[in-house]
Amino acid sequence: MVDILVLSLSSPLQIGIYQEGELVQSHSSDDMSSEALPKMMKSLLKSFSCKGLYFAKGPGSFMAIKVTYLFLQTLHLVKKIPLYASDGFVFNENKPIKAMGKCYFVKNSNKEIETKLLEEAPFAPFVLPKKLPYEEFTDDTEPLYHLPAV
Repeated sequence: MVDILVLSLSSPLQIGIYQEGELVQSHSSDDMSSEALPKMMKSLLKSFSCKGLYFAKGPGSFMAIKVTYLFLQTLHLVKKIPLYASDGFVFNENKPIKAMGKCYFVKNSNKEIETKLLEEAPFAPFVLPKKLPYEEFTDDTEPLYHLPAV
């Protein structure tokens, strides 16, 4: 049995397969999450027995978060697979996450997510960790729909 981690906050969509907490396979797609996620998961669920679904619930691409949440929540309910979520900062070294224009999501010293205008922000891609950080996840899977002021 494996755990599956989905990172869809920005392109590419990444899915990691974890056995006993260790990354054993990774898959990615530059296609839209709404197209790639169902295809990739269908194939993976045919190949593996899944004991847990994990995902980054935001902040990031609003549509990708929404699609991922609805898709994984459906699998959770229909197939009775436990679902867990964490914020995206776990997967990009706690660096700012692009919101729009020069506006970025940041995690402040109180561990709250806020938006800040930054002239330059260090780029840190989202990365599937070698070991699944179980301690960073909770069963609070409600997406972080932080939207910057327009």
